[in-house]
Amino acid sequence: MQILDNINQTVRSDLQVSIKKGSKVSIAAACFSIYAYQELKKQLDSIDELRFIFTSPTFIQEKIPKEKREFYIPRLNRERSLYGTDFEIKLRNELTQKAIAKECANWVRQKVTFKSNVTQEQMMGFLTVNESTYMPINGFTTVDLGCERGNNAYYPVQKTESYENGRYFLKLFEELWNDEKKLQNVTEIVLDSISTAYRENSPDFIYFFTLYNIFNEFLEDISEDVLPNEATGFKQSKIWNLLYNFQKDAVLAIINKLEKYNGCILADSVGLGKTFTALAVIKYYENRNKSVLVLCPKKLSENWNTYKGNYINNPIAEDRLRYDVLYHTDLSREHGKSNGIDLDRLNWGNYDLVVIDESHNFRNGGEISGEDAKENRYLKLMNKVIRAGVRTKVLMLSATPVNNRFIDLKNQLALAYEGDSTQINEKLDTSTSIDEIFRRAQKAFNVWSRLPAEERTTDALLKMLDFDFFEVLDSVTIARSRRHIEKYYDTTDIGKFPERLKPISLRPCLTDLGDAINYNQIYELLISLNLSIYTPTYYIMSSRLSKYEDLTHNKGTSLTQKGREEGIRRLMSINLLKRLESSVYAFRLTIDRVYQLIQSTIETIHAYQSGEQILDLQELSDADEFDLDDQNTDYFSVGRKIKIDLSDMDYLSWLQDLEKDAENLQLLSLMIGDITPEHDTKLQTLLNLVREKQEHPINPGNRKIIIFTAFSDTADYLYQQVAPFVKQNFELNTAEVTGTVDGKTTIPHLRADLNTVLTCFSPISKGRDILMPGSTAELDILIATDCISEGQNLQDCDYLINYDIHWNPVRIIQRFGRIDRIGSRNQVIQLVNFWPDMDLDEYINLKSRVETRMKISVLTSTGDDDPINAEEKGDLEYRRQQLKRLQEEVVDIEEMSSGISIMDLGLNEFRLDLLEYMKHHHDVETTPHGMHAVVPAREDAPAGAIFVLRNVNDSVNVDHRNRIHPFYMVYIGMDGEILCDYLNPKQMLDTIRLLCRGKTEPISDLCRKFNQETDDDRNMAEMSELLSEAVNSIIDVKEESDIDSLFKSGGTTALLSQVSGLDDFELICFLVVK
Repeated sequence: MQILDNINQTVRSDLQVSIKKGSKVSIAAACFSIYAYQELKKQLDSIDELRFIFTSPTFIQEKIPKEKREFYIPRLNRERSLYGTDFEIKLRNELTQKAIAKECANWVRQKVTFKSNVTQEQMMGFLTVNESTYMPINGFTTVDLGCERGNNAYYPVQKTESYENGRYFLKLFEELWNDEKKLQNVTEIVLDSISTAYRENSPDFIYFFTLYNIFNEFLEDISEDVLPNEATGFKQSKIWNLLYNFQKDAVLAIINKLEKYNGCILADSVGLGKTFTALAVIKYYENRNKSVLVLCPKKLSENWNTYKGNYINNPIAEDRLRYDVLYHTDLSREHGKSNGIDLDRLNWGNYDLVVIDESHNFRNGGEISGEDAKENRYLKLMNKVIRAGVRTKVLMLSATPVNNRFIDLKNQLALAYEGDSTQINEKLDTSTSIDEIFRRAQKAFNVWSRLPAEERTTDALLKMLDFDFFEVLDSVTIARSRRHIEKYYDTTDIGKFPERLKPISLRPCLTDLGDAINYNQIYELLISLNLSIYTPTYYIMSSRLSKYEDLTHNKGTSLTQKGREEGIRRLMSINLLKRLESSVYAFRLTIDRVYQLIQSTIETIHAYQSGEQILDLQELSDADEFDLDDQNTDYFSVGRKIKIDLSDMDYLSWLQDLEKDAENLQLLSLMIGDITPEHDTKLQTLLNLVREKQEHPINPGNRKIIIFTAFSDTADYLYQQVAPFVKQNFELNTAEVTGTVDGKTTIPHLRADLNTVLTCFSPISKGRDILMPGSTAELDILIATDCISEGQNLQDCDYLINYDIHWNPVRIIQRFGRIDRIGSRNQVIQLVNFWPDMDLDEYINLKSRVETRMKISVLTSTGDDDPINAEEKGDLEYRRQQLKRLQEEVVDIEEMSSGISIMDLGLNEFRLDLLEYMKHHHDVETTPHGMHAVVPAREDAPAGAIFVLRNVNDSVNVDHRNRIHPFYMVYIGMDGEILCDYLNPKQMLDTIRLLCRGKTEPISDLCRKFNQETDDDRNMAEMSELLSEAVNSIIDVKEESDIDSLFKSGGTTALLSQVSGLDDFELICFLVVK
């Protein structure tokens, strides 16, 4: 008898002596590793036979269902140890697994039989060679052979000869071997398993294998409750089958988020069909018998009503959707009817799901004060709909959920957790509360926005935001940009986006009349206006103020009458500017209206003698004067007409101010009186453009043009001028749509409601043949205000003109989104912008001057002394950059929004990808680690390797920088340059997906080439070198971010963890990019 201590004398060295040519070897052990075979390869290749018994059930045909995970996991580990146990990671990281597995499989075919214990009885492990026995042997791995230490305190093995133990073990083995009740032959299955380690893998499989490893905990977490329940049959619905692949992904993700977190923001880019995605979600909930409310801006209600109505042009009529549609503004109403619903009797609290279209209208959160507290829309929604009655889920749709404050996002999310952050904190996997997370994010953003322009990159922002923030976004938002869809989805069934031509920028002067006025002179006069007509309360004598006290507080809103008047005055002065930029015609109308108003007030003051004259203030509630964004402010929805007694006013000062304004306005009116349409250079430029487009269409045969303006007055003017021009010259028909009244068209007897007009303008995308069978009515020129700038699909058209530049750059992109849509039939599309006739910087400064001047007068009344704060300065600077860019190119909205794109952040689609895959394939569960596939390089993905690693001893991520810890992915070029580091998992997974997705067969010529270069994977030195470089990069990046954290508030991460190198990582799989 001899004791081998496995330190000085190892089992391996003893076996190298005792195994001779022709030996018979029998092993009973828990597992078998190909690396143990490699250690004794020379001896084992020469034996006669090897019989192996797995002492616990391994590789057997399952009788117990897989659900009993507690039995399943250890068994899976035993089977996996074929390719090396946890302590053989080092060997696996040498990347020679494929070559070893191939040799081992050949040897098994010739010499080995495997059987497995099928009972639940314990069997002890031992090994016999000829007449010698070694025991105990736990497994046949490099640890048991004494090559590795493993995690054993001691592992002595006793070697006895058969004469010492009366051939006991030999007999025992024979008995067992022949007992068919206890053992089952598993040789074939073992062989299959070993051969998976050297098969060529398809890139597609490696992609899913990566996802499976990174996200499989997610699979276990998923309870049936939060996943879309297919039994509802929503996948058989009409709407589901109309969706494109990326929309279906979104629907499943939204349902998952609504179930788990109670809310979700869908922020896909303009033109990606958010409405349809939402309709499929609504269908899912309606199938579960839930009641749904859609809240949308009034201008989009027609769309939503169509999809639920029994109409011929409703493509999904057979789904019989039954949701209610109300407008955002209805939240402030108590009585009356809206969209056929009686608001008096409506049970607001009884909706299970609220879908809020254009949810950014709610980004400013709630406001309330005073005794009979009047709540704003946001609070009404929160209290009437969401908190009251049944538990309400909230789905928000918006292409621009973030303006330039993260708080916008938080206010929208708060709707989902009823404003009570404890509700969501429990569900989020974050270390701090949601309020704290947003506070930090805003702080980081503020720091970022003060960086010099060249350093202010999205990447820089991503690095500054902390891990938890991404976690929140990942949990509750879905955002894909157009580029993302084009890159990562198969778009054959979707069709292409049209190509955007470089925008045309035009700067016509005001008029061609020689001695006439120019823009700058008008601006100077405008800036001198006082507009005190809008601020009468300002002139109430202080001794009489108490009399009007209750007037000055509009029953509880935080907006005082004074503040409201200031607001309207400020809006009006900016509005005059905007209208001048829009058209001389609109400008003149407004000047004349203001002049009339001032004149009648002056007359009232003159007529005042006895002190009985009450000034009945004309309310400025003619909101049509303003563009849609301004109409949306609260100044028009609160407050009532006020009566002020002139004897309480310092009416003489007021009279002076009014007369001065009247004089200036009269002067302005005279100055522009000569500019008739013939001399309106801007209008003439437009007519020339129209002529040019008709004579040289940019897509063969396409004659359509959309002309956008912010004001309905300008739209009226253009219609009067353009319609006869195109009718005479080109026999084309024109239509005008503005939000306020029915449209106009030049086709006699054609109904001019919004839907008919749009259907005749864009007959293919709007389905004219179904809606108006037999009709050939066709409109080619459409003049519109922003009432159609959101949510309409007009892609038959390929030419869009902005007749006035909107002050909010996002609006311009939204307008363009009407024709810049997925599946367009046009090859190219053109955007034309009219700019004021001045230098852009001058123009921006002018705007800021008007805004500042108006603010100063506001501030004198509020006592705040900083006329324009840093945030607004930043905002102006930002607008300037955006407008500059718009002169050069058409930008995507997500690039506009000042660097905050929530596109770059979410990992959810990968989880859903995996989920879908796991429904039909389980092969990823048993696949060995260390596999690879070879994929072709691309322009945006140069040659190199992508390694997916797992940190084994949890020593790396104590600092929470890596969102998918313990997994680390590194993309390294052939020259050793790191192309993408582990702190950017979204970009990494996107790249892997791009390289692999859909390639379901190995790319044989690339594999052949790679195998030749590496001598069939025996010589992996180059890859090995890249792997250790990749691991070093993880350690470097970690140290770099540690050093950064030394200089940041919030503590350092530098002292939290050490990583020593390759042994801390296990290679999960890798991609060779050739």
